[in-house]
Amino acid sequence: MGWPCDNAKLEKVRALMRERDLDALVVRAPDNVLYLANYWCMKGYDLAVFPREGEPTLVVIEPQADDARRMAWTRDIRLFKFYDERDPRPPTMRSLEAALQVLKQRDLAGKVGIELENGSQAADRMVGEPTVYTNSYFEAFRSACGSVTDATGLLAQARAIKTPQELERMRLANELAALAMEHTRDRMHAGMKESEVGAMFEGFVHSTGIGFHGKVEMARAFTLIWSGSGIRTFTATGDRPVQQNEPTLFEIWVCVDGYWNDLTKNVCLGELTPRYHKLLDQLLGVYNEGVAHLRDGASLPELDRLMRARIREAGYAGQPSHPIAHGVGARAHEPPYSHQAGGGTIQRGMVLAIEPGIYWPEGGGLRLEDNFHVTESGSEKLCSYPDDFRLVTASGSAQGARV
Repeated sequence: MGWPCDNAKLEKVRALMRERDLDALVVRAPDNVLYLANYWCMKGYDLAVFPREGEPTLVVIEPQADDARRMAWTRDIRLFKFYDERDPRPPTMRSLEAALQVLKQRDLAGKVGIELENGSQAADRMVGEPTVYTNSYFEAFRSACGSVTDATGLLAQARAIKTPQELERMRLANELAALAMEHTRDRMHAGMKESEVGAMFEGFVHSTGIGFHGKVEMARAFTLIWSGSGIRTFTATGDRPVQQNEPTLFEIWVCVDGYWNDLTKNVCLGELTPRYHKLLDQLLGVYNEGVAHLRDGASLPELDRLMRARIREAGYAGQPSHPIAHGVGARAHEPPYSHQAGGGTIQRGMVLAIEPGIYWPEGGGLRLEDNFHVTESGSEKLCSYPDDFRLVTASGSAQGARV
């Protein structure tokens, strides 16, 4: 569905381009096309030419012309054939040729930034078959442009600070995730397969999310579900049965029109065992201290160091085996990343996922995770579902947390 042009976001990118004396960016990763043009492609064949001055150009496969015209923040939309009876090459080659033609026609081929070091990208709307780059794509720009430079860092810097519109879109994803948790929690039962739980959650997001609040065109969820001793990092959802009196862990990504969250929520059917009560109290202490660290100007390395130190003090040295703080936005995992051997500072406007976890060698354990918007006075939690899952039972009625 259409969103008004986010000029604050686009001007931020252009300011960074002026600093680097770039004439244009050419992006093909679906998350970067979305970021610069508000078009979430159906297949990853499309691209955007984003000039330092003037209107962007969007290069789109013909079947998606109506979607592009409805969603995109530009009127300059160039179409190319998805299937061309005269051309046996893949459609990405036709989009590449169109992009090079745009650069030449608009006199933008002086110094051009492309995604040379793009380590990962978000999925397109088809999800199941990501389209990736070929060597000929990169070589074509080197042949056609006066100078080619890597734009990955520029885009990461711009994307790290969210605009009000981006926050609104992420809040939709988080609201939908909370509703899906409540829906699934109230319908799951002991003995149900982990895969059935995941399918229930994902089906709710897809069916309820499309048209959500009259603002959402496409909503998808991706889950990993583990119960009891099946809680480990990282294994696939299986056919293990949901356990009574032990947590069932939901690792969740919800995507709303290209904007994502990254959450870990838990449900317990029955009463937690004493061992799990103790583990949850320990992990909540670590988690809350990490959240308290989220403030403008605070150290990113110290955030990682702090939470790992508290986990070590709880008796679990070396855990977790995964990162425990990173950016979220047009991808579920994006810069900045908090690492004790790295650098950087937390800045107002960032959205960071905080996700400490503790796992037992024999299986079982817990992870807590939510997304936090860094504000002037601290941080704002974006998902309403409680991290202390003892506050709700599987039937949705309240119960007190043990202390």
